[in-house]
Amino acid sequence: MIVGIGVDLVDISRFERTLERTPRLAERLFSAAERELKPRSLAARYAAKEALIKALGGSDGVHWTEIEITPEASGRPWFTLTGSTAAVVAERGITTLHLSMSHDAGFATAYVIAESRGER
Repeated sequence: MIVGIGVDLVDISRFERTLERTPRLAERLFSAAERELKPRSLAARYAAKEALIKALGGSDGVHWTEIEITPEASGRPWFTLTGSTAAVVAERGITTLHLSMSHDAGFATAYVIAESRGER
């Protein structure tokens, strides 16, 4: 059963300027592995994390660096959750998170669908 849907859109050049103005922001938003990526990929990951928070219905107990987007062998993006963020997802009965990300024409976007096995 779908219990939440989230979407987010990020202007890549604006996001890049924000990171340049506030260098420590990347440390607060991304894992060490994610920080090695290009700005367009970071923007897509930021959109994914925002979309996840929307699908969860709020950010209580969610910490940005406990959400990492990692690719499967096929390249498909996947959430790797740790700490209190993983606990929040489990407490809400969410068993599956679906993620789709893209970047083109100066924008990055992400969609998240949260599913549970039972009724909400």
